Amino acid sequence: MSVTLHRRLPAASLALTLSLGFAAVAAPPDVATRIARVEQGLTPGVIVKGRPVPTTPLADRMRALNVPGVSMAVISGGTIEWAKGYGLMEAGTPAAVTPETLFQAASISKPVAALAAIRLVQQGRVTLDEPVNARLLGWKVPDNTFTQQAPVTLRRLLGHTAGLTVHGFGGYAAGTPVPAVAQILDGQPPANSAAVRVDTVPGTLWRYSGGGYTVAQQLLVDLTGKPFPPLMDELVLRPLGMRNSTYEQPLPEARRAAAASGHRRDGSVLPGRYHTYPEMAAAGLWTTPSDLARFLIGLQGFLSGSSALVPTPLVREMITGLSGGYGLGLSLQGVGAAASFGHGGSNEGFKCQMTAFVQGGRGAVVMTNGDQGGRLGGEILRAIAREYAWPLYQPREKAVVEVGRDRLAMLTGRYELRPGRVVTVILEGDALVIVDGTQRIPLFAESPLRFFEQVEDSEVEFVAGADGAVTHLLINGRLKAPRLAS
Repeated sequence: MSVTLHRRLPAASLALTLSLGFAAVAAPPDVATRIARVEQGLTPGVIVKGRPVPTTPLADRMRALNVPGVSMAVISGGTIEWAKGYGLMEAGTPAAVTPETLFQAASISKPVAALAAIRLVQQGRVTLDEPVNARLLGWKVPDNTFTQQAPVTLRRLLGHTAGLTVHGFGGYAAGTPVPAVAQILDGQPPANSAAVRVDTVPGTLWRYSGGGYTVAQQLLVDLTGKPFPPLMDELVLRPLGMRNSTYEQPLPEARRAAAASGHRRDGSVLPGRYHTYPEMAAAGLWTTPSDLARFLIGLQGFLSGSSALVPTPLVREMITGLSGGYGLGLSLQGVGAAASFGHGGSNEGFKCQMTAFVQGGRGAVVMTNGDQGGRLGGEILRAIAREYAWPLYQPREKAVVEVGRDRLAMLTGRYELRPGRVVTVILEGDALVIVDGTQRIPLFAESPLRFFEQVEDSEVEFVAGADGAVTHLLINGRLKAPRLAS
């Protein structure tokens, strides 16, 4: 494990901090104690009312979820208080994760790209509300009956309300052809995704669209005449001191030794180590938690007016909710002192999360190199939230009821989640347990037929027929799992 502690700087030093980075110093005892409590205090998303909060060490959860490596950075008092790496860059190798290890940021690429677009608005090269086809040079959004009613604009692209298709991208495995952006937008080979098209009236529906961010990527390139990676370096990465970050795809040879490898759910290394994402604005950023923390601190500084790089009113556009709990490039939660902004990311083999509060200079970034790292990231953020007394990311509390053992026994059996995937519900003592491979997941009763579990924060409901016999179970009200004959 590798840890970096950071000297606290006053707000007036923010601009210098962003450009020069942070100096590593010896760990203050109170910070070291806090780090230890976070490492030992991972918590589930749901806790049982009236019972102690269950906690698990980070190392145990990494093993259980087959996540070889984790890196995180914590913001407190307007600066990075600490950053630390855990585990391995690649399973089966000795290379340890450090705070400087590069991870794929996946969809966290979007808010960083959104800030670049905001900077071009600031420079007067484009407005948020003009039709983007007026600025696109070669490829343009195909016109149809929907665009005739309302135009695709930069505001709608950044806020996922442009009516554009294609939720996300799978990337391109090592050794396979990589398409140009125009081929991606038109769904032409070797692109592995559908064409990006408007299929509803722009401005009328919030729908997450990586395709929309790929249109925005082309727009920024056309506005400036510069390739996207150096443009991002000029507009955002260098000004915010994100010295370990790049949008270059594929990752240049000189940076590969510093990059973590992605891993599948079973812990196996992604073939070729990682995928290439030419959809750079949507998914192509390589970075570290410390660099993303600098991005969050930068936004906090712009919002407070302590940094003049971007005017506060423009950045406030980014945290003004449009719909879907989303602003311009940022997902939004809470109000007042709990108001926060952030984003998650999910590429093949990489999962990450970042969040920051509008007030108080608080936040955190967690990056992992495993496909089950999303769940792990949530547990880590809850541990940080508990340690730093955040008003958000606390586990939900649920009450339980007593259900007789005979009634519970009627719910046991084998249930088919999907063809070839069967779980078993058994009775252990006076409690139900789901057995899923090597996992044993205790269930807690909210009613005689409705339960919840703490591992994945899921709700499980047993459904009975007219004769009272259980026919299937529902997971989170959506996934129907029929009960198999004994």
